[in-house]
Amino acid sequence: MAAITTSTITDEIPALGRKMVMVETPTTADTGDTISITLASYGISTFLGILGFAHSTENSIVITEAPTTAVTTGTLVITVGGTLNTDDKRVYIIWGK
Repeated sequence: MAAITTSTITDEIPALGRKMVMVETPTTADTGDTISITLASYGISTFLGILGFAHSTENSIVITEAPTTAVTTGTLVITVGGTLNTDDKRVYIIWGK
């Protein structure tokens, strides 16, 4: 387990009442790794939900994967989870308002 600090984060819908942010991890993400995101940096004050995907073959075989989340003092912590264990790219879509 380790903190992933090199994820790509994209603000998908910046001003339509709801926010959607995409987080893309490097191909070295393992089950149990964590990603911390300061929600206010993306205009989010309320976390609404998350959808996760794992790339068992990068950008080719993509399956849904449920991460564990927690929000503390405006920071969302995503814990990578699922059936894939080592060295797989993950993509998360986060919704907030």
